[in-house]
Amino acid sequence: MSRLCIIPARGGSKRIPRKNVKPFLGRPIIAYSIELALKSGLFDTVMVSTDDAEIAECAIKHGAEVPFFRSEVTSNDYATTQAVLEEVLREYSNRGIYWSSLFCIYPTAPLAQLESIKEGYDCLITNELDLVYPVVNFGYPIWRGLRREKSGRVEFIWPENKNTRSQDLQDAFHDAGQWYWFNLNGQKTELRYEKNSTILLEPLAVQDIDDLSDWFIAELKYQNLFQTI
Repeated sequence: MSRLCIIPARGGSKRIPRKNVKPFLGRPIIAYSIELALKSGLFDTVMVSTDDAEIAECAIKHGAEVPFFRSEVTSNDYATTQAVLEEVLREYSNRGIYWSSLFCIYPTAPLAQLESIKEGYDCLITNELDLVYPVVNFGYPIWRGLRREKSGRVEFIWPENKNTRSQDLQDAFHDAGQWYWFNLNGQKTELRYEKNSTILLEPLAVQDIDDLSDWFIAELKYQNLFQTI
């Protein structure tokens, strides 16, 4: 069983410049994902897919491999994670290297925890799935979501729920945006999604980092989760 960990980290972050190597509580944020993957002992190779020399240098310094650089096609603002992962698989395939499973962890996932990663892998293999990834509850029922006009006026997106108590509405979940396990099932360069499952995380262990406010909240959550005061 050969397992590959890919950390996709391009250099062109717009909302937070140099996001993937920005210090997070004093260390480059990508270092947390690299060191977690290495610490897990689950992977034959931990590599970073990047188009950026500074990110590559930082990745290698913290123990990851950067065997090749990302193409221009997968370095633009519109490239999907799937495109990046499949490009890496193709590059390894061209070198005669194949993998039984693939793990992708984002470079901005310092809240990811080893226990949930191992739980995800066990779920993937035990149930012979294509994909396993973590999810978290929405903080408030989306079914009572509002549509807001420029004037400030709002209306219910689903007006049939206007008079329904929030606790009576169905739970809804979203991708935690941390990591993904793929069982390649003999596929050398393509990913499948049909047979999937999820691992439920607590809100404290999840934070999407899109702006500096998110960054600050993520640091507070990290300190709460991992640091002894």
